[in-house]
Amino acid sequence: MPELVVTALLAPSRLTLKLLRAFIWILVYSAALVAAAAYGCIAFTHVLCRPRRGCCGRPRRTPPACLSDPVLGEHCFLTLKSSGLRLHYVSAGRGKGPLMLFLHGFPENWFSWRYQLREFQSRFHVVAVDLRGYGSSDAPRDVDCYTIDLLMADIQDVILGLGYSKCIIVAHDWGALLAWNFSIYYPSLVERMVVVSAAPMSVYQDYSIRHIGQFFRSNYMFLFQLPWLPEKLLSMSDFQERPPGAPGAGHAHPVAVGGEGHLLRAGAGWGHQQPFCARPAGGPHTARHRALDPTEPP
Repeated sequence: MPELVVTALLAPSRLTLKLLRAFIWILVYSAALVAAAAYGCIAFTHVLCRPRRGCCGRPRRTPPACLSDPVLGEHCFLTLKSSGLRLHYVSAGRGKGPLMLFLHGFPENWFSWRYQLREFQSRFHVVAVDLRGYGSSDAPRDVDCYTIDLLMADIQDVILGLGYSKCIIVAHDWGALLAWNFSIYYPSLVERMVVVSAAPMSVYQDYSIRHIGQFFRSNYMFLFQLPWLPEKLLSMSDFQERPPGAPGAGHAHPVAVGGEGHLLRAGAGWGHQQPFCARPAGGPHTARHRALDPTEPP
């Protein structure tokens, strides 16, 4: 069949797909603007109710003392084979059993697993890693550096770089989304997997379509498609408040930065580009990281 004929036959389908893609993006950005207006009102209300916290986050040049607690393990860095990035991790119990790798969610870091590090280091080699863009790990500026594929490659490099051929993965929130995908694409590297508060993306998408309430509870994902504004809203009230529905919302936590004092660039960059659209608009997203309150369970 002549190429011209094939092109003509496919033209209606290609046009339909382009129009559908444009329509979806219009819906996404419309929802993003609505979410921005709602969260903006909430953020300004917090500022008015707690004026001492100010409109912007105060920079912390020194990490909280709890992040340096030697009981939790040894602080190390690993250079990844595939990307050359340096990831920070906390390790304890080396030589006492198989590798148990902890993957945190957003907006968290390795400290989220402090209780588990204490509990399991007598029977496992426990490692809690700061994923790229978080804590003291390297934070590429380009938002395209936070795709699921690249993050799964990071996990593979961590496992192999620590000298293991497989591990037990324990993951939470957006780290659990990575774990689900990793177990599918790298099954030989996963001995067992423990997931906290996260479903496979296909299950989540199907459930959101069938249960509109879940769709609205996850509306902060639309907000995170916008450049600059999500970071500004999260920084208000000195990072003490987060939008309803967002991970950790309703709890106040002090802000902490990594050892070098850099910014977290991963939050909207990788965690929130997956559910409804291919990638967010704009440049890299930057929101300062925070540490969990030592009195609050992870």
